Order: sequence, then structure tokens, then C-alpha cells
Amino acid sequence: MPTFDAAPTALIVHAHPEPRSFNSAQMAVAAQALRDAGYQVDVVDLYASDWAPVLAAAEFAPLGGQVFKPQAEQMRAVRDGTLDEAVKEQVDKVLAADLLVLSFPLWWFSLPAVLKGWVDRVFVMGALFGGEHGFFDAAALAGKHAVLLFTTGGSHEMFQPGGAFGPQDEFLFHIHRGMLEFVGYQVLDPVVSYGPAHLDDEARAVALEEVRKAVTVTAENARPSR
Repeated sequence: MPTFDAAPTALIVHAHPEPRSFNSAQMAVAAQALRDAGYQVDVVDLYASDWAPVLAAAEFAPLGGQVFKPQAEQMRAVRDGTLDEAVKEQVDKVLAADLLVLSFPLWWFSLPAVLKGWVDRVFVMGALFGGEHGFFDAAALAGKHAVLLFTTGGSHEMFQPGGAFGPQDEFLFHIHRGMLEFVGYQVLDPVVSYGPAHLDDEARAVALEEVRKAVTVTAENARPSR
């Protein structure tokens, strides 16, 4: 009988509080572009699922009066099989995906708090890095890809050298290097819609088409060799 390679997989973690926003429409376009490119797509909507963003001692086994050290407790939970079920479900999704897409509005030059909290709780030491895993190229997600999909309040010109906000790459560094590359991902060029709140309906439709095209390129660049 003939054998077929498994379809590549993508996990989109979406963080916008308004499902009717351009940002949410952008995410939906990206998800469809990935499906059209042959990916199996799983979407985690953090606001819709009421994700709890705080990494707290209460989700771990009793500490016995010891000082709470989050990463040490993550390592212990992985070792003992006591990782919080909601966190474990997300960790399993991350490990299964060939491509991670973080979808969000750029707030304060960074991730919304709920998405940063997802990273805090799900990028578990001992499961994705550290322990039997290393860091960067030796971490558990080495060989996989990640991409940022986001919207801004300002124009494209504001995010250029000499612009009001300066070069975009400079303030994405802590996400690209400090979060994604740290756990092993190869980071692809971000997909960005600049200032959609200032666009009319026709211009928004054009912007969404540009997202579709950019994500199609991302899908090809992230396609794993089986």
C-alpha cells in the first residue's frame, strides 16, 4: 500500500479580547492560509478560553514550606508527572506543532499580558528547555519554526530607523531571542499589519490579502522535511 507523509502542523496562539477586531480577522486569514498550504491548524484563543496567565505556586504540588522557585517546581512537576493539566495540554500542543504562530496586538512594544502569561506557564523548564534539554539549538523545539503575527497602532514609517518608535527588530529581540529562540525555534520574519484602525474597509481588505500572501510564504519556509 502507498504511504503518505503526515501533514505539517501549526499551532496559533491568539491573544485579542475582541473577536470582531481586525486582529482576529487577521488570525482567521492566517489560519486559512496555513490550511490551504496543507497544514493541520490548531487555534488556542486565550481570551475566549479564559486562560489564567499567572505562574503561581498553587498550581504545583505542596512546597512543604520551601521558598517558591518557579523553574525548580516546573522541573519537579515534569519529573513527577504532576504538571498542571491545563499547562500539560498546552505543552503537548507546542511539542506536536511544526510551526508556532503567536497572534496578538502589539501593546507597549510587547505581548499582551495574557500571552506573556501563556509563555510563562507553558514554556516549562524540563519540558521545553533545561533538564535533559539544553538551550537555543539544543532545546526541545530545535528544528521547528515560530513566527509573530501582529497588528500595530502606528504606521510602518514609525517602526523604521529614524521613525518615532525606531527599528522594529530592536524591540522584538526580547521575544525572538529571549523566548522563541531560547527554546529552540528558528524564528521567521514577522507578519505585520500596520495601523489597521486608521484604514478604511477597502484598505483593510487589501491588508488582509497581504497577510494571506505573507503567511503562505511562511508556510513554505516552515515546512518540515519528513
